[in-house]
Amino acid sequence: MGVFAGIDVAKASLAVALYPGQERLEVGNDAKGHASLCRWLRQHGVERILLESTGGYEQTVAVTLSADWPVVRIAGHRARAFAVALGRIAKTDPIDAATLAQLAAIVEGPVMTPPSPEEVRLQALVRRREQLVGQRDDERRRLLQASEAFVRRSLQRQLRLLALEITRLDREIAACVPQCGDVRAQRLRQVPGLGPVSVATLMAFLPELGQLENRQISALAGLAPYNSDSGKHQGVRRIRGGRGNVRRVLYMAAWSVVRHQPDFKARYAALRMRGKCAKVALVACMRVLLIRLNAMLRDGSEWRTLPA
Repeated sequence: MGVFAGIDVAKASLAVALYPGQERLEVGNDAKGHASLCRWLRQHGVERILLESTGGYEQTVAVTLSADWPVVRIAGHRARAFAVALGRIAKTDPIDAATLAQLAAIVEGPVMTPPSPEEVRLQALVRRREQLVGQRDDERRRLLQASEAFVRRSLQRQLRLLALEITRLDREIAACVPQCGDVRAQRLRQVPGLGPVSVATLMAFLPELGQLENRQISALAGLAPYNSDSGKHQGVRRIRGGRGNVRRVLYMAAWSVVRHQPDFKARYAALRMRGKCAKVALVACMRVLLIRLNAMLRDGSEWRTLPA
């Protein structure tokens, strides 16, 4: 059996544990701490590393480690559910690290692919655009509720600044996308209904597109329907998990595709005629859109608009 490492990530520190064994380490979550961690992991012949997604604090160390080890990132609720299943009620950084190390021996993927500097930059730009768009939408809602003239003018000024900053980011993103994969970007841009923001988000946060099987890519984007059956009871299938930012852009892209592409329009209409609600029908179209994009990049083929 190999040696596996679990890392509990905090803003300023990293708690590390190995499984099997009792070895522990705590280092700073900075360049010096990352270098010390790499040396320590090499000394123990670690086979795989697992850490939680913690709102971005894990990003730098995950990128650093993925250059030399298979690195798996999981959502925090999965790690906590595993700890509860083991009967570990107490929660400290060393305990969490030991739990993650034990989980690393079981969970095999998906393994993080080391991003290029261009991909890291694109991710930062797209993430920042998402933040600004969220701020803009919040300010628009506040403007609808504001009655005081000075407050309204303040909100309008802020909206103009946000619009200007979003436009600047759009230009930077448009210049960065071709550097992350010119052929992929060109093929994705050919798809009617897939705009520049959707293309940039797919390239930044779904680099596995074109490299996985259809079921895998659907699950990765959070579009795979999961069963909820027990005995004779057949529950409603639901999607869950996956990468929320990818699913959001596919949601908006699917509406555009349904309006402008005959085969998707017919598929959506047929599902509605069968009694499916609008969102269920759209999610089905999102899943088909993603699978076709995956096949297009995998096979190096052109996008084909099919008849209804």
